[in-house]
Amino acid sequence: MDRLFKTYGRLLAETDLSFTRYLYEKINWDNRLIVIKGAKGVGKTTMLLQHILRTFEDKQKALYASLDHIWFANHTVLDLAEYHYTHGGTHLFLDEVHKYKGWQQEIKNIYDSYPQLHLVVTGSSMLKLEESLMGDLSRRHRQYTLEGLSFREYLQLERVAELPVLSLETILKDHFMLASQITSKVKVLQHFEKYLEMGYYPFYREERLRVGASAGMGDGFFDRLQQVIETIVTSEIPSVSNIEYDSVYKAKQLLAVLAESSPYTLNISGLCTTLQASRNNVLKLIDLMDKAALVRRLYGADSGMNILTKPEKVLFYNTNLMHCLTPHVEDGTMRETYFASQVGVGHKLSMPSQGDLVVDGRWLFEVGGKNKGFKQIKGIENSYVVSDGIDIGHGEKIPLWLFGLLY
Repeated sequence: MDRLFKTYGRLLAETDLSFTRYLYEKINWDNRLIVIKGAKGVGKTTMLLQHILRTFEDKQKALYASLDHIWFANHTVLDLAEYHYTHGGTHLFLDEVHKYKGWQQEIKNIYDSYPQLHLVVTGSSMLKLEESLMGDLSRRHRQYTLEGLSFREYLQLERVAELPVLSLETILKDHFMLASQITSKVKVLQHFEKYLEMGYYPFYREERLRVGASAGMGDGFFDRLQQVIETIVTSEIPSVSNIEYDSVYKAKQLLAVLAESSPYTLNISGLCTTLQASRNNVLKLIDLMDKAALVRRLYGADSGMNILTKPEKVLFYNTNLMHCLTPHVEDGTMRETYFASQVGVGHKLSMPSQGDLVVDGRWLFEVGGKNKGFKQIKGIENSYVVSDGIDIGHGEKIPLWLFGLLY
């Protein structure tokens, strides 16, 4: 037990309070059972420790523990809860729960047996959390998802600018004045290019501190991101779906195909031939990678969405993944991926018959470079061109970077 408390104290001492993720203020921390899921590396652990530092005058009332700690090799989460509760603890923060076998049942037992104990659990594997929460815990918990850094958060973390969160309606209506005010103070585009390459995952800063200002930071960042991808594909996907090793190899193949051709308008028969896999297995792999925040499926506005429904298009979940998996990122792919990664956090995306993306079934967007025109969406109501490479737009032409202020 001493080892857990030493680790807890050290992590608290090393936690920086100068920057807080967007989700922090949205969480109802008074709820008795909170589940925070999200991709590995987006900052869930830091957010828990920040909450403890900000909230608890007596830090021993709370306890943070990662369930991959060696202490749990011969102890249970129930042992930890019993000790913490009987020694005056009121809040238990459990990280990496997906790495602990049977965590759902023990969390349920703790919830039922210690009515005064508050629980916050997080997991890096969105796959296992999503499956696990289909059972008894679904009636007891409040669930949140933490996404990677928005462009707005990246600018704040870099101490470039502190900008407000904007609604999509505000951007569509007032983008000219908003962009004019911001770009009069900030050279947005130079920071935007850096964000697209290495700004979505907060751990990019750790790599920069490790190597200083040298040009080698990207290598370390992409090595780390590659490890995240490898863990999801080779460990988490098989553990959830019980697929065989051959399917793990096919998942890697699928990512390679997508990296070379995304945004991939699916030719499902051609993909099945390339992977030498059945239609159902290919669609299942895409479904699993979508849930793991590796890719994003886009369906037609009127089509159903289930594991065996063929999506119209598949994008990578964010632009950092693209830069990690291919040395030749196609501009059009990058633009659509960025737009979807920012707008998709709070809105529903679908594929239109004309244009690139429909948002909430209401607004149509054509995404392109600075010279992009309205030819593809001419005469369509509530349609907009989203352009990369411009600071300020006009009329129904909006700069791409501005959609990074939605969260």
